[in-house]
Amino acid sequence: MILLRVTIFFLVMLLLPDWYIHRIYIKGKNNRLYGRLLWWPTIALLVLLAGSIVFHDYVHNYFGIYLIIALCFCIPKLTFMFFSLLFRGINKLTGLHLPHATISTLPALAMLGYILFGAIKGKENFKVREVTFYSENLPETFDGYRILQISDIHSGSWKGNRGALEKAMDICNLQKADLALFTGDLVNSRADELLEFTDVFARLKATDGVYSVLGNHDYGTYVKWSSEADRLANIDSLIVRENRMGWKMLNNSHTIIRKGNDSIAVIGVENSGRPPFPDYARLKDASKGTEGMFQILMSHDPTHWRREVLPDTDIELTLSGHTHDMQITFFGFSVSSFIYPEHNGMYMEGNRGLYVNIGLGHVLFPMRLGAWPEITIITLKKK
Repeated sequence: MILLRVTIFFLVMLLLPDWYIHRIYIKGKNNRLYGRLLWWPTIALLVLLAGSIVFHDYVHNYFGIYLIIALCFCIPKLTFMFFSLLFRGINKLTGLHLPHATISTLPALAMLGYILFGAIKGKENFKVREVTFYSENLPETFDGYRILQISDIHSGSWKGNRGALEKAMDICNLQKADLALFTGDLVNSRADELLEFTDVFARLKATDGVYSVLGNHDYGTYVKWSSEADRLANIDSLIVRENRMGWKMLNNSHTIIRKGNDSIAVIGVENSGRPPFPDYARLKDASKGTEGMFQILMSHDPTHWRREVLPDTDIELTLSGHTHDMQITFFGFSVSSFIYPEHNGMYMEGNRGLYVNIGLGHVLFPMRLGAWPEITIITLKKK
């Protein structure tokens, strides 16, 4: 059902502006050449989309480039349609004769430039987002405690671009966080993606340490392995390499952070997703011994919050990633809202919160637009 909704949305984005432009500016005006120039790119994109589905195993490495090209066509045309409707409406209401086609072309060209920026520089346009979480149960000595959260680095997507990740780690360290938490998807599939960046990630520092959990990509299920034993060995290798970086893995376990006579619990679970994503979380085991404490849960997939965290626990703050906000947001809207009720930022149910970090890296297509790569600082405050 979700795939159907996304497909329909994508088809509307491609076909609706062409239909509008043809009806208003071409139909009945003997402009056959313009008509062909209008429709052929869309037809070609639809044929390529069908081909990419049929021959997925052979062309999936190029699908990201296809998506960027498709956006370069459909988003400017949608922008043109919107402004054309607006100025044609103004002309009709006021009796003016504004050149609506010419005026509408300007924001369409600006949108094309914006998309190209997202493809060329957007994935390195790191942004620091600061939020505050209030709790009556927070120990006094943790009032003002600063937690840095990063997520979804996807190391394999940064191959040959150490400089960008060095910049990201430098920004993280400038925040002077008390605690650093990474909420999964360090690699696309293979642990050896880390080889190029191990020393870069080892730079990340926080007063009370760096902790991490596994995300769905970290299980290596998106590549073909010679055997299941090889896939499991890949996970073990990833965990060992994270520990060598100074990142402490919380695999269905927890740690206690102490300040004076006060303490809080940081709980980490393996990925808990809805099908087709894996569900290996053992939340009861992970949180055993933290009852009555102020608890922070790291769980990669935000759907875990409503499925188990809210109904079965009293955990006050959950930190997730996973969604990337689909790496594209226009005027605050993302297609990820069709799939994830909680997909970007802080969500509250009573005094309990979920923060969804939209990720530092990228996967599938090398682009970030609007949904800029995120470094989050969450400040805990005594309510």
